Amino acid sequence: MAQELNGKKVAILVASGFEQVEMTKPRQALNDANAQTHLISPESDKVQGWNHYDKGDEFPVDVELDQASPDDYDALLLPGGTVNPDQLRINKKAVQFVKSFFEAGKPVAAICHGLWTLVEADVVKGRTVTSWPSLSTDLRNAGANWVDQEVVVDSGLVTSRNPNDLPAFNSKMIEEFAEGKHAEQRKSA
Repeated sequence: MAQELNGKKVAILVASGFEQVEMTKPRQALNDANAQTHLISPESDKVQGWNHYDKGDEFPVDVELDQASPDDYDALLLPGGTVNPDQLRINKKAVQFVKSFFEAGKPVAAICHGLWTLVEADVVKGRTVTSWPSLSTDLRNAGANWVDQEVVVDSGLVTSRNPNDLPAFNSKMIEEFAEGKHAEQRKSA
């Protein structure tokens, strides 16, 4: 597995308030598979992680969202946490950044509340996804087929429910990111 993502660049889009383990564990799995990961944020210096309801660590932003181009990346990771995607989904540049990955057919992985940004980007219609259970109505209203499963893969889109699902999520994320572009991904954009 160590060479699977050699040369692939992965954007990790977050705002302060992301669930820390939903960023750090997937990022470590990506780095272990020899991907290049960049933490991208509307914030310019640092972002604050959270451990459920408690503040976690701060992480340096690698690329400000205003300076980031989806063309520079092969795949996208969207961690959850309730505050993080709530901030991203009201940021037009963040929503367009996400939508651009779908328009280009690039693989995307989202976990827990991270799917809120996908709803705002209008890219879940007709897709089978999973998420934190409280998002099920939002996702269904956006046209998705929501299921309660550990991990769901739908033509380049990988989704999971919560941190307990991270081993399965990371495995499928690396598999889909290694496969590269998916023509079906464009149809949802």
